[in-house]
Amino acid sequence: MSEHVNNTETEGWRTFRKNALRNRNFLIGICLTGFVLAIALISFIWTPFDTTKLVISDRLNAPDLTHLLGTDHFGRDILSMVMVGARNSIAVALLAVGIGIAIGVPLGCWGAAKRGFIDEILMRSSDIIFAFPALLSAVMITAIFGPSATNAIIAIGIFNIPVFARVARGAALTIWSREYILAARASGKGAVRITREHILPNITNILVVQGTIQFSLGILAEAGLSYVGLGTQPPDVSWGRMLNEAQTMMAIAPHMAIIPGIAIIVTVLGLNLLGDGLRDLLDPRLRRER
Repeated sequence: MSEHVNNTETEGWRTFRKNALRNRNFLIGICLTGFVLAIALISFIWTPFDTTKLVISDRLNAPDLTHLLGTDHFGRDILSMVMVGARNSIAVALLAVGIGIAIGVPLGCWGAAKRGFIDEILMRSSDIIFAFPALLSAVMITAIFGPSATNAIIAIGIFNIPVFARVARGAALTIWSREYILAARASGKGAVRITREHILPNITNILVVQGTIQFSLGILAEAGLSYVGLGTQPPDVSWGRMLNEAQTMMAIAPHMAIIPGIAIIVTVLGLNLLGDGLRDLLDPRLRRER
């Protein structure tokens, strides 16, 4: 029996890999995302220059052999700042998505299992949170606790909770109507056990795709919050702060804005293509259509 299961899993992985190699969106997305992640990881152990060191004599240098992407108005190396900024942006977005999954998925599954009054309360609460976008939430949180990356994570994470709650609820409701779920209930299994053993394994694919999409939106949200001064604070580096500092230097040093802008575009594009590719690969209906 165990050997049969292992063979089935191996065959499933081979089929996924074969389909993945044929999916252009997935390949481009995973290459771009992998490149950005590699830069972020490398920044933990090495950057060409220290991003906290100011060298006024090198300020506003155009890209050259010493500074491959040029320097900013404080003489800091932009390549090093982009590398560190990738690390900080990914960390904020990843933690915010983690908050959304950790709280939103259980709430959505709970609502799908209980239905009725509890489900209605959860959905109306989600509507209320949707009425306060991440930026507005960050403004309110910042007014109380002050601007910081932590508060940006909380603000973006709060906005992600109803997103994952709705996705998990919608997918779980579909699974609850299946015959094997009815059989599980007839055998005496409770809602928690059914959710753990049957619901979550069957909605994981949908959650992975949604998580990828929310990750890309989290990158954008973090950049936007940092741009207006509500996210990552100096001396930490953020792509959004780099754009904010570059807006008055466009005429004399356009590379200051172009480089972090390209970094954001590449990251978001890669994650969106990866999410689109995963949706094609993991959705059985789309596989049949193809």
